[in-house]
Amino acid sequence: MNKVKNYIGQFHPIVWVLLIGTVLTRGSAYMTLPFLSIYLSRHIDLSPIIIGLTVGMSPLMATVGGFIGGHLSDRFGRRPIMLTALFVLAFVYYGFTVANSQGWFILLNAINGLCTSFFEPTSQALMADLTDKKIRMKVYSLRYTAMNIGASVGPLLGAYLANHSAKLSFAITGSTYFAYGIVLFILMKKLIITKQSETKKVVSFVDAFKIIKTDKALRYLLFGIILINIGYVQIDSNLPQFLEGTVENGVTIFSVLLTINAVMVVCLQMPISHFAEKFSLMQAMAGGSLFIAAGLLGFSFINGWVSAIISMVLLTIGEILIFPSNSMMMDKLAPEQLRGTYFGAGQFRKIGNFLGPIFGGFLLSHLHGQFMFWIISILTLGSIIFFTAGNRSYIKAKISTLEKTV
Repeated sequence: MNKVKNYIGQFHPIVWVLLIGTVLTRGSAYMTLPFLSIYLSRHIDLSPIIIGLTVGMSPLMATVGGFIGGHLSDRFGRRPIMLTALFVLAFVYYGFTVANSQGWFILLNAINGLCTSFFEPTSQALMADLTDKKIRMKVYSLRYTAMNIGASVGPLLGAYLANHSAKLSFAITGSTYFAYGIVLFILMKKLIITKQSETKKVVSFVDAFKIIKTDKALRYLLFGIILINIGYVQIDSNLPQFLEGTVENGVTIFSVLLTINAVMVVCLQMPISHFAEKFSLMQAMAGGSLFIAAGLLGFSFINGWVSAIISMVLLTIGEILIFPSNSMMMDKLAPEQLRGTYFGAGQFRKIGNFLGPIFGGFLLSHLHGQFMFWIISILTLGSIIFFTAGNRSYIKAKISTLEKTV
């Protein structure tokens, strides 16, 4: 019992609220957004192109919005940015329940992507603000676990509601965000958090952009994680098409693989992250790249259940290693007064989520699926080059800073 109390006591109460909120909001969002295209095709007379544009507006706005939101949180404080984003998200989902035209859905989903990209890097920065450096890796691992708990439960509820009352799912999601905002508002007021802009040097947007632009280590890290995302996003985009066309019961196998992936992340995130702490961040990220590349390569040789499961296990181990380590590396690179800006800049990694399905789909349609996974696997391995270069740049910059202070 004391061990449990000590473990809980390591982290600020607001960190625990953010983790619980991540489970609830992720679960609610995954209950609605994956089924938005189905809702639009059933209830609004839209062409597939317009539906694709509507669904794509959220990640598109998230790509550009993260940097802006992160910088605003550094300048004006975490609290106003996070609370504004949560309450606007609540009304976005309430808006979905009454929207009846393509214009409204496009606008609402664009605002959804923008507010999500404001909230996520700001919440990561706040977690880092409130957590000792020695245990921040644990926080990032817990956050990733929380995201996957929500992502594994949400679609199951969403599939049921999509066939019974899609508008109810939007209302539930909106209410979840609203309640989350109320709880955070009360706690942030009760547990006083000093406004960052009052205690740290304020950096203008232009100056922040210049710092980001000249940070070689950050650029290399972003290029590397974009390559990782190009590979990882094949799970949702092109793997199901490949399985359906090459393996008997391909759709069934794919659904089981998704379950294995979610269960592994939830159950093994903390043990594997604890083991990875024995190594440097660079080694953990390189190891993650190798496992993800091995999993993608394994998909090209799938001929049944066993090979499919082994491939997914390899890829999931890589996922567990690399994504929390990427957050920790971003934390290490960020100057104290620009932590939100750096986490916001990390949203540019979603370029990989945008390019991955297009590039993989092109290869799948022009080459055999096996060759597609070979090429994507090699591309993913290329991330190690960028991670290594970024690590070297970070060490050089650190040495240079130390020399200047001596």
